[in-house]
Amino acid sequence: MSKRSVPEWIGATPDTAIPARVRLRVFEAHKGACHISGRKIAAGEKWEADHVIPLAAGGENRESNLAPALHTEHKKKTREDVKTKAKCDRVRKKHLGIHKPKSRLAGSKDSQWKRKMDGTVVRRA
Repeated sequence: MSKRSVPEWIGATPDTAIPARVRLRVFEAHKGACHISGRKIAAGEKWEADHVIPLAAGGENRESNLAPALHTEHKKKTREDVKTKAKCDRVRKKHLGIHKPKSRLAGSKDSQWKRKMDGTVVRRA
């Protein structure tokens, strides 16, 4: 008897939750092994569907980009993915000449106001 062909699940948006039926198919497709550590996931152990190519790095929210990952391993991988994305953003912004706005607090060197020793505030000359 042959298996019924099921179309690949594709999330409507990057935030679309992964249905339970898809999580089950992903788990079975990877034979119940964590794709990060390679360890078999035991019954009752917490696991999550991980995007192999992170959404932030251009991955898609679709079944072929999902793999089971143990909860602790997934947290570590996500932390590293966020660091990588932040570094890429910083480098790209620096390359484009985009800087954070400077502090404009009264009394700071970047402010057009300065506070004298007697407490009065005057415009910088």
